[in-house]
Amino acid sequence: MNMGLMNRGLTILHVDMDAFYAAIEVLDHPEWKGKPLVVGSPPDKRGVVATCSYEARKFGIHSAMPSRTAGKLCPHAVFVEPRMERYSEISARIMTVFEEFTPLVEPLSLDEAFLDVSGALHIWGDAVTIARELKARIRSRIGLTASVGVASNKFLAKIASDMNKPDGLTVVPLTEPEIMAFLAPMPVTKMWGVGKVLAARLEKDGIRTIGQLQALSPSVMESLFGRAGARDMEELVRGRDDRPVITQWEEKSISNEHTFDRDEPDAVRVRQRLLELVEEVGGRLRGSGKLARTAQIKIRFADFSTITRQMSFPAALDTDRDLIHGAFILFDRERIGRPIRLIGFGVHNLATPEQAAPVQPDLFADTVAAPVDRRNKKLDQAVDSLRKTFGSHALKRGGY
Repeated sequence: MNMGLMNRGLTILHVDMDAFYAAIEVLDHPEWKGKPLVVGSPPDKRGVVATCSYEARKFGIHSAMPSRTAGKLCPHAVFVEPRMERYSEISARIMTVFEEFTPLVEPLSLDEAFLDVSGALHIWGDAVTIARELKARIRSRIGLTASVGVASNKFLAKIASDMNKPDGLTVVPLTEPEIMAFLAPMPVTKMWGVGKVLAARLEKDGIRTIGQLQALSPSVMESLFGRAGARDMEELVRGRDDRPVITQWEEKSISNEHTFDRDEPDAVRVRQRLLELVEEVGGRLRGSGKLARTAQIKIRFADFSTITRQMSFPAALDTDRDLIHGAFILFDRERIGRPIRLIGFGVHNLATPEQAAPVQPDLFADTVAAPVDRRNKKLDQAVDSLRKTFGSHALKRGGY
């Protein structure tokens, strides 16, 4: 078969920036090049590693690891706090490069995205050529490297992009027998939906590789994954995935959390931090143009046990006053009498004003309520504007 015609079946790219946050820090601080670099909390404080350079990974450091552990593994590493605004700025430039090849871009995060390049094949010839040119433009214009997987679908492209990091380009075969052979030696954790818990269960049954999953009968698959899960798994282990590249994702929740440097026994201080988290989430909620139907708090204790509590609002809303009121109801209801390690707040079940269900007005409601609501909205808008101009700490609420 003509290889050029075969390659026309390869239409999906998964682009994954290499150690993105760390790479940007090195870009901005060339003196750190070649050094183990950790982006995250300092090693003398509580918190985790967001990402790290490949030099740091040689010491066993990885994302989500406690920063104190990372500091012990590599005491001479450079630790830097994340700069999300800078990372978002670079991410936007990278997305612009993607759009030079196709409008069908599905961002998964700041540093990775799927691209459907089927409409550009008549210009470039094949997806492999597009991948090489895309990598070259990111390197020459921004100074960063990307790893790219080229395949016939999203599942395979994402697996491929992780295979030859950093600065990799991996092309997945096209025919099903070749694809199954390509997948067979890989660990089961490469499969979507197989996390540590499920992998441990499979390990007990002697199943460690995708090839072993490929050999299972439908009945055994069903016993392991359930009826619906077995059907999905049978497709994936053969490299089949018909999900399209989706260009827009609707945000379904907004949240933020804070880990205290030391377990905090003072409920007043925890409430103050919760208030600040609610205001941050409220500002992001209004910025998204959405209203929230549900609020949730998250509390983690010194032993890492965690509770979440949530409540639904009578009507979808976005004002700080209502969000704070809801958060404090949830917090105070627990009557916590022990130190807290982490506090978090989030809103869920988001809707646009048009989507939000109308509320039947109460004929006997206080006639002052509507003007008060309007004043609260205007006050929130004014505070949002000031914080956008002068920074998130420009204004602080005195108490509640």
